[in-house]
Amino acid sequence: MKRTLQFLAVALLAVSITGCSDTESTDSKDTAKTETVKKDYSYQKKADKLEKSNKKLKKSIAKLQNKIASDQDYLSEHDKATYSNNNSDTSSTESLANLDYTGTQEIVVNNNNPNFSQDDLSTARGSWDSYGNLDNLNRATAANALLNVSMMPTAKREGLTWNPTGWHNKRISSGWLYNRSHLIGYQLTGQNNNPKNLITGTRSLNSPEMLAHEMDIAYYLKQSNSHYIRYRVTPIFRGDELLARGVQMEAQSVGSDAVHFNVYIFNVQSGVTLNYADGTSQVG
Repeated sequence: MKRTLQFLAVALLAVSITGCSDTESTDSKDTAKTETVKKDYSYQKKADKLEKSNKKLKKSIAKLQNKIASDQDYLSEHDKATYSNNNSDTSSTESLANLDYTGTQEIVVNNNNPNFSQDDLSTARGSWDSYGNLDNLNRATAANALLNVSMMPTAKREGLTWNPTGWHNKRISSGWLYNRSHLIGYQLTGQNNNPKNLITGTRSLNSPEMLAHEMDIAYYLKQSNSHYIRYRVTPIFRGDELLARGVQMEAQSVGSDAVHFNVYIFNVQSGVTLNYADGTSQVG
């Protein structure tokens, strides 16, 4: 009996030792699994992509810098002053008529200073507008005004029926070639179907070139009832030609230089050759 009990005790001890050994082995394996870390290289891939992207960006920046430098060189060589013809004779209609279009549709005249005297700027008799008589060839001459917001029309403009000299209109790819161009825009005085205020002008002469200056004038006038602008628009013809070579626009706000310009705009249309003798044209 005693031997039997001793045998059982030894057997139980062996089982206990084996169980502990298995547990320790399992724990050891679990610990080994926990300590195994998978290395992450995604940050390195991202860094490589960023580096490549930065190289491309640097090349793009270099190209833009070269383009800017090239454009600046062009502007320096073709400065607007080159085409401004700011000599003592430029303000005369004869000198302007002899100018040829060289790629810049609007040029500055007389250093951008309008030719108005102090008497011209007087507001003693309030706002007014005046239109020169047609010449012996039935061409408009000059339109003058002392503009004020009180002159601006509220009625919708009616259609035009007068055909100014050189009127040989036709459709081109961008629309009608010519407009019946007001010397003083309708929105400034309400003058509409007045032969003394109309010339044959290309679409680009009328808008955006002339219209841009008219909008500046209209904006200033609308700011105050006390604002006045002395204004003159002169069509420029060469010799006996019936189609104007361009228009000279002069403006001076009274009491300030808020509106101040003297420019000449060529009567041209891209892609069209104009015959200024009679207003006929050829595309291309």
